[in-house]
Amino acid sequence: MPDAPDAGALDAGGPDAGASGPVAGGRAGGPRAVPVLERPVREVMRTSLVTVAAGETLLVAWELLERSGARHLPVVLPDGRCSGLLERAEVAVACAAPAVTLSRRHARDLVRYRRCAVVHREDSVGRAVDVMDANRCDALPVVGDAGVLAGLFTAADVVSALAGHGLEVPPGGGGQRSYPFPYPVMPGLPPRPDEDRVSPVP
Repeated sequence: MPDAPDAGALDAGGPDAGASGPVAGGRAGGPRAVPVLERPVREVMRTSLVTVAAGETLLVAWELLERSGARHLPVVLPDGRCSGLLERAEVAVACAAPAVTLSRRHARDLVRYRRCAVVHREDSVGRAVDVMDANRCDALPVVGDAGVLAGLFTAADVVSALAGHGLEVPPGGGGQRSYPFPYPVMPGLPPRPDEDRVSPVP
């Protein structure tokens, strides 16, 4: 009959020796793993963005949302700063106006009189979550130095990071890309089939 293994040997060198479980709010993989809420926003945010210039019409804004499938659309000034964030639903409602009126309405008109909450790319994820909660929103523009738009931070990004998933990579892309401003969003966006297209214009 084989000797029973020494208990001390199991504790020191068993198959689970040195293994660590998931860090609360972080990723599994080692005792040095940083909890998600303590990580900088730049490690969680998305940088492959669809944006619209502040001077573009609402019809262009809707077209960008429709062709990209995005839920949020940062409005960008010529110097790269973000003047606001449009949501798909509000753009659809605004585009329900007569077409002749839409030709005179621009993206900046929807964000002109409201405060735009932002976070810095070096802020912690925990602080960004607090800002979203205080402003009752599910997405925040992320800025770098001088207030230039650096990315977008959403509630979905937090959930993905908590689940241990990597950063979002757009279809056909090899990784996160950093665009100059204004971002070249129109080329490469395939038109949607007519049967799937939803136009807000009556």
